[in-house]
Amino acid sequence: MIEEIKVQIQSHQRVMDSIGQELSPKIAAVVELLSDALSNGKKLLVMGNGGSAADAQHFVAELVGRFKMERQGLPAIALTTDTSILTAVGNDYGFEDIFTRQVGALARPGDVVVGISTSGSSKNVHKALLLADERGCRTIGLLGKDGGTIAGIVDVPLTVPCDDTPRIQEGHITIIHILCDLLEKRLFSGAPGKS
Repeated sequence: MIEEIKVQIQSHQRVMDSIGQELSPKIAAVVELLSDALSNGKKLLVMGNGGSAADAQHFVAELVGRFKMERQGLPAIALTTDTSILTAVGNDYGFEDIFTRQVGALARPGDVVVGISTSGSSKNVHKALLLADERGCRTIGLLGKDGGTIAGIVDVPLTVPCDDTPRIQEGHITIIHILCDLLEKRLFSGAPGKS
């Protein structure tokens, strides 16, 4: 069992090294994109299914609350949290529209819409990102494997180079934490830190 634990930790470290090597420039581009949008009064919409839904909520919580700095909340909405909307739209229109309906209602030109999908091919996320683009939003994908169908339709695909879902999810949450940290520093560099 101890050897298996070590193997899993080594696997995690390899994925983190790959993210550092391959995705650092794209992560920096996303920080610029998000800071520009948020500085100009735009908002962030985030979505995903299952563990990616939890990551969407985590990301938004760090922005609306705080990550490390004591500062004002940032306008961000997780499209995964309102059970009445999710079940009504799922029942009346179908599961593939649970995010599209919300993007249609909430997204405005210049907003940023983030889709999280370990496969890169979640149909409901893909469909909502297409609508977001039509609405004049900037789009980002937190993806895995080869990026799937979503990598080709977003402005910035952040594809964790791995086929193992747990490692992809670990990569996504690491990227989210990096984004939150750098966004706070960029937007609130004069704000006092809070431990």
